[in-house]
This record gives sequence, structure tokens and C-alpha cells, in this order.
Amino acid sequence: MERVDLPLSELTLAQKLDLMEAIWDDLAQHDKTLESPHWHEQVLEDREEALAAGKATVSAWEEAKDRIRKNVSCE
Repeated sequence: MERVDLPLSELTLAQKLDLMEAIWDDLAQHDKTLESPHWHEQVLEDREEALAAGKATVSAWEEAKDRIRKNVSCE
């Protein structure tokens, strides 16, 4: 596969975030063919334990994105 070079230093933060989201959306369409690294399993187990122990909370994805957008200046 040929490498794609983008003028990242010329993009605004909002453009970079949009680009990242587009890439993740595309990757998610092929999630069955992607293999996670071995260490992901341990991270997920640790997070499940933290949730069960009441040491962590979860948010709906849309709520999390809204919170991130409010905390990050995209201009």
C-alpha cells in the first residue's frame, strides 16, 4: 500500500478531529477483519473490574463526544 502524506500542519484542529473520526468510522466498518493486540484483553478486564467495583463510570458515546467537544477548542 502506498503511503499517504497529508499537510497536517496546515489543518485546523477541527479538520484534524474530523479526519480522525472519518478514519475510525471507516475502520469500524471492517472490525471483523482487524485483530486487536494481545494487551487489549488485559486492559478490558481491568476496566470491567473497575466498573464492577464502582471505581469507574461509563457514558453514552454521543454524550462523551459532546463533552470532549466542549473541552477542546476546535478553532
